[in-house]
Amino acid sequence: MVPTIYLETSIISYLAAQPSRDLITAARQQLTHEWWDRRRNSFQLFVSELVLVEISRGDAEASARRLAWLDGIEAVDTSPLAEEIADHILRHAGLPQHARADALHIAIAASQGIDYLMTWNATHIANALIRPRVERVCRSLGFEPPVLCTPDELMAGEEP
Repeated sequence: MVPTIYLETSIISYLAAQPSRDLITAARQQLTHEWWDRRRNSFQLFVSELVLVEISRGDAEASARRLAWLDGIEAVDTSPLAEEIADHILRHAGLPQHARADALHIAIAASQGIDYLMTWNATHIANALIRPRVERVCRSLGFEPPVLCTPDELMAGEEP
């Protein structure tokens, strides 16, 4: 079975953005493009309605560039179950209320049984301090959490 990845909004944003002059951002953009070119076909990719809403915001031209990257990628629903899981993550994993969208990304992936959640959001998602708490909450509700990771973490190593 092909491993699955939920692409969080930051991944699409890095793919579609103009090259940054900030060194860290530019490096992340490059890594994201390398992963996309070399590894994306090793996985089944998903986004959610939430990702579609987030990438549609702002400048119309930039939004169109972001949406173009999603051609052929399935969008999964944001179910009431995912909303409930997100509420538990907020309450029990120590995420602040303003990080509800971040908790919802995790909850959507968990409720859909998706293997990985790929993101550049290290504040509330791919964060080594938060990850164990999120995993504990998901498992306490009977769901296996997705592996919260960045593109570079799925770049090298054995093929899945």
